[in-house]
Amino acid sequence: MAMKRSRTALITGITGQDGSYLAELLLANGYIVYGMIRRSSVFNIDRIEHLYQDPHVADYRLRLVYGNLTDGSRITQLLAEIKPDEIYNLGAQSHVQVSFEQPEYTGDVDAVGVTRLLESVRALGLNSRVYLACSSEMFGNAPAPQSEQTPLMPRSPYAAAKAYAFWMGKSYREAYGLFIANGILFNHESPRRGPTFVTRKITRAVARIAAGKQKTLYLGNLDACRDWGYAPDYVEGMWMMLQAKKPDDFVLATGESHSVREFCELAFARAKLDWRKHVKHDKRYLRPAEVDHLCGDASKARKQLGWKPRVKFEELVNIMVDADVEAVATGRDDFRSEERWFK
Repeated sequence: MAMKRSRTALITGITGQDGSYLAELLLANGYIVYGMIRRSSVFNIDRIEHLYQDPHVADYRLRLVYGNLTDGSRITQLLAEIKPDEIYNLGAQSHVQVSFEQPEYTGDVDAVGVTRLLESVRALGLNSRVYLACSSEMFGNAPAPQSEQTPLMPRSPYAAAKAYAFWMGKSYREAYGLFIANGILFNHESPRRGPTFVTRKITRAVARIAAGKQKTLYLGNLDACRDWGYAPDYVEGMWMMLQAKKPDDFVLATGESHSVREFCELAFARAKLDWRKHVKHDKRYLRPAEVDHLCGDASKARKQLGWKPRVKFEELVNIMVDADVEAVATGRDDFRSEERWFK
C-alpha cells in the first residue's frame, strides 16, 4: 500500500508572531512546512527556535528557505521547487506607524509583494490554496462593527497596501479561479508580539516596572479602541479558511472593543500597580491619521467555518503580563529593543 503523502505548506513571515504559531499548528497536523525568511546578518528565529529539526533526521518537516516578497524571481523559483498545497502569506511590513515613515517600502512588500506571489502561482499553474493576511486597519474609521460588507476606508500606507492586496486576492480568485482566501483579522496578540506594538509595549513595561527596572511608560492615544484577541485562536482560523470547500473573505474578531487605557488598567492591575502613576503621554506616538474604533463582526466565520475565539480580553492581558513578568524574573527579558532607540 502506498503511503499517504504529507501536505506541504509555505509560510512567508514564519519568524513573526503568527508565523510561529501557524508553524506549530501545521506541524502538529502532519504537514511539511517551508518557512520563507529574509537574508540578514542577524538570524532572527527566536520565535521558532523551539521547533528546530536536524535536517539529517528522517522526519525532517520544518525547512527554512531564503526569499523576499520584493524578489519575484525568487518567489517563482521557490514555488516551482516546493509546489506547496497551501501558501500562507504572512510576510509584511506590519507596523502602522512605520508605514508613514516608509510608505514606499510598505507598498512594495505588503501590496506589490502579493501580486508577485499570486502571479507566480498563476504562471506556474499551481493548484495551491492561498491565504492572504489582510487587516482590520483597512476599515479605517468606517462605523463599527465592521464585517466583510463594510466599505474599506484605509487611513495609513499600511492599511492602503493591505487593501490593495485584498482586492488583488479577489481579482485573481475571480479572474483565474485560484483558491484565495482573504483573512481580515482584527488585532490579535500574544507573548510573542513584537515589543514595539502597543500591547506588548505595555505588558513588557509592567513587568519591568514591577521589577524596579523601569519607571515610566510613554504612550500616545489612550482612547483608541481595538478588538483584541489571542493569536493562536486566529491562526487556527487561517488554517480553517484553506480547508473550506470554497475560497472566500472572512473577518476574524472577538466582537468586543476595548481602549488602550483599559488595556493599561488591566495590565498594571495584574501586577498590583496603579497605571496612572507610571503612564505618561508622548505626542510622538500619535499617528498622522488616527483610527478611532475597530470592532469586528465574525458571524460569517462562525457560521461557515465553525470558528470562534476562545480567549477573552482580560485573560489575554493576563497571559501577556504573566509571560513578561516571568521573562524578567528569569533574566530572559532582552531589552535591546528598537523601543529604546526609536522614539
